Amino acid sequence: MEQDRDSRRNRRRRGGADGDAGTLERSRARGGFQQLPWRNLANPYSPIEVVSADGLEAIHQTSLEILEEIGMDFLHPEALEILKAAGAEVTPGSERVRFDRGLIETAVGKAPSDFKLHARNPKHDLTFGGNNIAFCEVASAPNVSDISGGRRVGNFKDYCDLLRLGQQLNIIHLFGGYPVEPVDLPPATRHLDAVAAFVTLTDKAFHGYSLGRQRIVDAIEIARIGRGISHDRLLREPSIFTVVNTSSPLRLDGPMIEGLIEMAKLNQPAAITPFTLSGAMAPATIAGALAQQNAEALAAIAFVQLVNPGAPVLYGGFTSNVDMKSGAPAFGTPEYSRAALAGGQLARRYGLPYRSSNVNAANVVDAQAAYESQMSIWAAVMGHGNMMMHGAGWMEGGLTASFEKVILDAEMLQGMAEFLQPIEVNADSLAMEAVREVGPGGHYFGAQHTLARYENAFYSPILSDWRNFQSWEEAGALTATERAHQIYKQLLTEYEPPALDAAIADELEAFIAKRKEEGGAKAD
Repeated sequence: MEQDRDSRRNRRRRGGADGDAGTLERSRARGGFQQLPWRNLANPYSPIEVVSADGLEAIHQTSLEILEEIGMDFLHPEALEILKAAGAEVTPGSERVRFDRGLIETAVGKAPSDFKLHARNPKHDLTFGGNNIAFCEVASAPNVSDISGGRRVGNFKDYCDLLRLGQQLNIIHLFGGYPVEPVDLPPATRHLDAVAAFVTLTDKAFHGYSLGRQRIVDAIEIARIGRGISHDRLLREPSIFTVVNTSSPLRLDGPMIEGLIEMAKLNQPAAITPFTLSGAMAPATIAGALAQQNAEALAAIAFVQLVNPGAPVLYGGFTSNVDMKSGAPAFGTPEYSRAALAGGQLARRYGLPYRSSNVNAANVVDAQAAYESQMSIWAAVMGHGNMMMHGAGWMEGGLTASFEKVILDAEMLQGMAEFLQPIEVNADSLAMEAVREVGPGGHYFGAQHTLARYENAFYSPILSDWRNFQSWEEAGALTATERAHQIYKQLLTEYEPPALDAAIADELEAFIAKRKEEGGAKAD
């Protein structure tokens, strides 16, 4: 143990390039793997609006009508007391709550339009709101896969490797949950080891699950210890976030409510995200599904503000459709993309940061996985999402985290990051001297202007192989998925954990040991 502490003291801090916003410099990891440096991203483009102003207002009014007339179930007595005290109508002897539209609009109006999420490494702090956008790794998959080991049940070894991979990739800004569920760990104490690994293996911001009061309280404390800050400073500086999914249609369950209450009390952000699959848990029209999504989101956001006015939240959109023949969820569809764009319009209407996702329903890392994800990524970006959940690695509608898909998505996200950079227009970039030098009928390969930009003239993709067929075949004829496998293996080989203060490591170890001795989050 002493040797481990000494190595932590002496380890050189890594964890991404300084990455000033807007720089186009490339950084190379050892072994030649090329990636962009870490940088906070901003979206310079106007959002795409797929719903007219009148249509958006109709969705808003319908969602208020749903909450006023039909109501929503809050499956927790403490929540019912909070809502009743605030003036909501709680049906006696039930968990049904109906809301006056004025109560909803007033409460939602108290949520901040932006907030800062603090990481263990201050260089990895993130601001959510406005034009900012950040990408998460895949989260909450029960299975994991790669092309050498196949599809397997989630486990702690793969969990930690996915954290290491996310730490290595500069385009991954934060962790949106457990990349894969480590089911080989005991359920009562699993969260302790899993959240502690965020602190020891990464220095980026991360997520805690709102699965009951104790798990989220433990996760918040681990985040506080990891940053080495006081409880008072934690209240001022959000250091962990959670995602709360409503149980569509029109329900919020007890464990999620307990998590929401604890996060709100401690001023930590929650992404409120209804899981509205059109045709299954929501009406079989996109407009109807959006109205229900909006009703559920507004009710939960209002509840957070009733617990602690001003507590940070994100408006989450996750409306998609199902295959009407099988009932299976479908992702990366035109319906999903339009709903994601409309969700961004709704979030902007309320002045809230917006959470969207990169999703697909493919079973293997193939063309379907790529084109469905690309549809989702474009919708998240042009809908002005601030947080892209499941940004890298999601497969099978969320049932599997794929190592190769992490790299495939990282490629697409890096390309998107370059797309977000403004076109530089000045005397040098307009290249009039180069045009004079080459003149009619020449070429620019040997022009001084080109040679001066040879290394960094254009974005160089991770996975694209631009050799001709013969050269590609002679080099091994690897597909993009096979190249992704090699890259992820290389990144794990090169991984070094970010430096962690010895005192923090000791405090974290003591806390985990104490909570395990106490039984962790014991089953009710």
